[in-house]
Amino acid sequence: MNVLFVCTGNACRSQMAEGFLRHMRGGRLNVDSAGLEAHGQNPRALQVMDEVGVGIQDQQSSTLTEAHLVWADLVVTVCGDADEFCPMLPPGTDKHHWALPDPARAQGDDATVMTEFRRVRDDIEQRVQALLKAIDGGEL
Repeated sequence: MNVLFVCTGNACRSQMAEGFLRHMRGGRLNVDSAGLEAHGQNPRALQVMDEVGVGIQDQQSSTLTEAHLVWADLVVTVCGDADEFCPMLPPGTDKHHWALPDPARAQGDDATVMTEFRRVRDDIEQRVQALLKAIDGGEL
């Protein structure tokens, strides 16, 4: 199965989701991420993922293409913009939406912003675990 995570800028949420699935999949799934635009990887996303032993620094921030959509068996949008503006998917492609807040928009001092990045990271980790359970259980 090919899983594609889609976000607005492919900088935080989709990158973290890709990293977790890549880390947890045990070679069973192919995974990628893309954005409606490519904003590059957010350094705070890299940092909070490193904190839990999931390095995502080798992943690329890329713009969503037709090839991504043809490749994907499952598309998971991780923000409202990606859900709203995701192009038409090919027949047979499953789509799920995770309404995740953008940690890059968190305001406050560095500690407050990092707390939000960690909260979103932990939410994504739980969602990826549930996704794997659903895939393993034949629900997807």
